[in-house]
Amino acid sequence: MKYHLDFSWLPQYAPDILKGVMITLELIAVGGVLGILLGIFCAWARALGPRWLKAPVGLYVELIRNTPFLIQLFFIFFGLPSIGVQMNELTAANLAMVINLGAYGCEIIRAGIQATPKGQFEAGRSLAMSPLQTFRHVVLVPSLQRIWPALSSQVVIVMLGSSVVSQIAAQDLTFAANFIQSRTFRAFEAYIVSTIIYLVLAILVRQVMALIGRTLFPRRKAA
Repeated sequence: MKYHLDFSWLPQYAPDILKGVMITLELIAVGGVLGILLGIFCAWARALGPRWLKAPVGLYVELIRNTPFLIQLFFIFFGLPSIGVQMNELTAANLAMVINLGAYGCEIIRAGIQATPKGQFEAGRSLAMSPLQTFRHVVLVPSLQRIWPALSSQVVIVMLGSSVVSQIAAQDLTFAANFIQSRTFRAFEAYIVSTIIYLVLAILVRQVMALIGRTLFPRRKAA
């Protein structure tokens, strides 16, 4: 039995694909930026924060890192309304991605903080900086520079994981592929197209993260 590829449907459904790509890009942007910021805060709390804050942050990190992303998404979208917290599909998807990346980013960034030489902390204290000022001005940037490649990879992983948000009817790229195959019965072709787009997006995200890294952490020229 021979199978003939047929992409004649592509022009008709291009607007649906474009809409899915734009929503996926929104998820990447919101989840990436806010997730990294949350990860920085949690890393500070676990490594250098007050004792009373370490336990709840540690519990959050372990809970998120040891449960499936899909369950977290369902809990936010289906579970929270039972206690009166209502939100639409896209908001729930954004929140789930931020919470997920924040937990994984926390441990990656914390590893960078823990690799900071003690002399840098002592230098901050010698300049009469508070612990928070020392973290912000002395520790944070070198720590991020050390772990930026790993953090970039985690952003890509979370972006690819966003494909499951179609399960709550968020109209991302996977939702568009599912919609197209249900109308055209060309599942193989629909998922070929979505796979190629996800591949391109992953490469673009890596390039953008690398560009951000070069901007934030320029290499010093040798004397």
